[in-house]
Amino acid sequence: MSKVCQITNKKANNGFSVSHSHVRTKKKQHVNLQMKKLWSPTQNKWIRVRISTKAMKSLHKLNI
Repeated sequence: MSKVCQITNKKANNGFSVSHSHVRTKKKQHVNLQMKKLWSPTQNKWIRVRISTKAMKSLHKLNI
């Protein structure tokens, strides 16, 4: 599985890890992905999706 949110299409971000002496080394900031089951009324069944926690929070606010 790829590390991409299936709803928002969020991907990893390239950034720097900065030490105390300000030496910068490249690192990836990955998305916090979780497996979630969502109910699909059109298909009348549960669908497993891999979504970010930000998308989870948005779905919770919309009561989905």
